Amino acid sequence: MLLIPAIDLKDGKCVRLRQGDMDDETIFSDDPVAVAGRWVKEGARRLHIVDLNGAFEGKPMNAGVVHEICAAYPDLPVQIGGGIRDEDTVQTYLDAGVQYVIIGTKAVNAPHFVKDLCLEFPGHIIVGLDAKDGKVAIDGWSKLSKHDVIDMAQHFQDDGVASIIYTDISRDGMMQGVNVEATVKLAQAINIPVIASGGITNLDDIRALSEVSEEGIVGAITGRAIYEGTLDFAEGQKLSDELNSKI
Repeated sequence: MLLIPAIDLKDGKCVRLRQGDMDDETIFSDDPVAVAGRWVKEGARRLHIVDLNGAFEGKPMNAGVVHEICAAYPDLPVQIGGGIRDEDTVQTYLDAGVQYVIIGTKAVNAPHFVKDLCLEFPGHIIVGLDAKDGKVAIDGWSKLSKHDVIDMAQHFQDDGVASIIYTDISRDGMMQGVNVEATVKLAQAINIPVIASGGITNLDDIRALSEVSEEGIVGAITGRAIYEGTLDFAEGQKLSDELNSKI
């Protein structure tokens, strides 16, 4: 199970938000490329980037920084989300060296868009499903839809997405631990990999997810914990490798 460090970009800086609130931010660095280098040095095998401005504006706003990170670390698989609403944006990111493009709000609002992308860019499309109480949230978590998260995941599986990133938005940025039960429930309902996100705080969360990783949980995204020091990234990845080698 991969431990995937998150770099959330806002106004060109590396920040973290609490529960998606753009007004409740903590700035961790004004040099995201250097931050990416730190995680590479500590053994990251994939990087998760979110263009927060893009998510709210509906178009890429920090693409230049993403391109710089890809250029600096060409061997590092990068997945990017936030403001991706058309095929040209996907193509531009892939051309820049991004490995996976994450579709969020538009996947829910226009499901056919995901199917079209999977046909045009097979193996490169991930859908991010952010949920609370089993329902999918959209528009930067500002709205809770009527869509059931498992039904949506099964639909996107049939469309051909590479994996699903599942975020429990009640846990994200709150340092309260990951929602293992909900993540497992989703993973058991589909046949494509699930990447857990939201609430990963310490090594106990890595242990808890590793115990159920055989259900199809291939990765865990972590942000605030590795920036605030409650989780040592290198130690977390090492523990995950050790635990999953025994499965």
